[in-house]
Amino acid sequence: MTTDEDGSPCAGGDPYALALRTGHGPVYLRLADGCRIWMPVHRWYAHPTLTDESVLNRCVGSVLDVGCGPGRLCRALLSRGVFALGVDVTPRAAAHTIALGGIALCRSIFDQLPAEGGWQTVLLIDGNIGIGGDPRALLGRCIQLTAPTEFLLVEVDPDDVEERCTARFEDTHGHEGPFPWARLGASALHRIAEDLTLNITDQWRYGHRRFLALGRQDSVSEPR
Repeated sequence: MTTDEDGSPCAGGDPYALALRTGHGPVYLRLADGCRIWMPVHRWYAHPTLTDESVLNRCVGSVLDVGCGPGRLCRALLSRGVFALGVDVTPRAAAHTIALGGIALCRSIFDQLPAEGGWQTVLLIDGNIGIGGDPRALLGRCIQLTAPTEFLLVEVDPDDVEERCTARFEDTHGHEGPFPWARLGASALHRIAEDLTLNITDQWRYGHRRFLALGRQDSVSEPR
């Protein structure tokens, strides 16, 4: 396990890696059209909010936290006695999760992972439905990872948007990138879920954030 930027494409002055080092920003996601989205780095390090708790309360069995960052969600689940594994492509993110008491792998979601086909809940929170720039491919991969009767918990954009783009992380001193990214609202997720024979089994808002639970159409399991 690499525990620093050594060997990482996010070495040196990458704003995301530096924000993970310090635990604060400002860090922004700059999209190809010039739109700049503030990234809530402080929230990634804080204790789970009431909004986060609304997600954690719906987790069942073994949980895979995709794009875990410093691991606030998987660490919170472990403290509840729920086994949770974080996965993040950034070495510093995985290292922070471990240092703070979580369990994490520095690996892409598209790489071989433990217990494939056996995870009972997969999390795509904090905009991580955008990973790889292709939500359909990402959700298809998550289906491969889950047990047949279990489900995905997905945070979507609060706006009705469906966008695939190239993005960069940036701060006041520089930027890192580009990399493929996507933004997806609830309506777009509904359409993709239907194409992938997934049911929307639950949906809720908490403040300005919005979430959906997706299960296979032959599933008898419901979020609890």
